[in-house]
Amino acid sequence: MKRMYALIAALAAFLIFAFFATNKDNDTHSSKAKIPTVGILQLVTHPALDQIHRGFVDGLKEYGYTPGKNIKIDFQNAQGDQSNLKTMSTKFANENVDLMAGIATPAAQALANAANKKTPVILAGITDPKGGGLVSSDKHPGGNITGTSGESPLKEQLDLLKQILPNAKTVGIMYTSSDHGGQYNAKKFAKLCKQRGINYKLYTISSTNDMQQVAEQAVSQVDAIYAPQDNGIASAMKTLVNVANKAKIPVIPSADTMVKDGGLASYAINQYDLGKVAGEMAGQVLHGRKTADFPVAYVTKGKYVINQKEAQILGIQLPQSIVEQAEKEGEVFK
Repeated sequence: MKRMYALIAALAAFLIFAFFATNKDNDTHSSKAKIPTVGILQLVTHPALDQIHRGFVDGLKEYGYTPGKNIKIDFQNAQGDQSNLKTMSTKFANENVDLMAGIATPAAQALANAANKKTPVILAGITDPKGGGLVSSDKHPGGNITGTSGESPLKEQLDLLKQILPNAKTVGIMYTSSDHGGQYNAKKFAKLCKQRGINYKLYTISSTNDMQQVAEQAVSQVDAIYAPQDNGIASAMKTLVNVANKAKIPVIPSADTMVKDGGLASYAINQYDLGKVAGEMAGQVLHGRKTADFPVAYVTKGKYVINQKEAQILGIQLPQSIVEQAEKEGEVFK
């Protein structure tokens, strides 16, 4: 009888061990099969940022992450509302997403605060990451944040402006007072104008609602307007162009999407490419690469983008060399 009890006890112990071992294996398998979640926060809807968003998702695909298959993407758009930025970034933090991505400087800054130096944050086309307080340096970000920077080719853009409009005496430079990237680009462009002896006037808007009034003031005082990479200016680009066209004042913008919205011409970096490189970087971080020593990446190759319809409206003959380069390697809007 004792031997029978011992046998039953041994069998029970074996079954208990097998049960827990099986559960442990299932847990391990479940952990391995876990689908990562990426939270993408975009400041506002306009074509340039939308291109970055599309590029980011495609960059993840290039690195093997396909939405709906082996990665979950939670996309949030703050529509220009600062309180939405805080709420949405906090949501990502509370849900413990595996990685966050910020499209536009205010979105990246909100994510950086919510991540609290823990969750990886990828910058998607952010102008001046160090000046925006996001990284310690471009080569060695030093924390949980890295990504791509959208530094505009300002010298080439000024060269283009002067090539198209050699008689322009005063250039108006517009930016949004609350947009760090826009302010950074506008002031660097103004410095270049000063170095080359070109007169300039700075104009600021606090929101897109100011564009009509500020644009009307600008077109009465300048011969051309430069529109930097600035989310407020990009969002109000059509308003700016409508005012400028009535006064026959050309607008030279910084982004290809802004040329499509009525700018005359630009030498621009493709916003989609900025997003795609950022998405590929996100894929590497999800695979285990550390952000602290993952250098900020720059897309430096630009292209000529022209708007032939706008040239006709303004009565401007674009230089043939620029037209040919845009047709061959860039983009032409008709």
